[in-house]
Amino acid sequence: MPHYMVSGYLPDNFDPSTQTEAMMEEIHALNREMIAAGVRKFAGGLGSTRTLRPQPNGELLVTDGPYLETKEHVGGLWILECADADEVIAWARKGAKACRFPVEVREIFFMPAPEKD
Repeated sequence: MPHYMVSGYLPDNFDPSTQTEAMMEEIHALNREMIAAGVRKFAGGLGSTRTLRPQPNGELLVTDGPYLETKEHVGGLWILECADADEVIAWARKGAKACRFPVEVREIFFMPAPEKD
């Protein structure tokens, strides 16, 4: 079955202290529902970002923050194993409702290493 990343976007000025216990319980309940349905493979919130950019001289430039200038950033994600896009969209709808922020769905493509001769 395909795997999907459902990522949630938070505004740059997001203040975690604005999340109530009721909101957190909705998110926990959704996670329990995903686990019971057997679709959740991984979930987690994300912290600060570092970006590594290859330079023409072969060095890497390490900077704080995302690669692009944005007004939102990825605040968390779920990795879900679902039968198809319709199923993952149904879960993503629940995620956006429980978390109260926009979510994005992307299919994950696995490319196994080629077999050695």
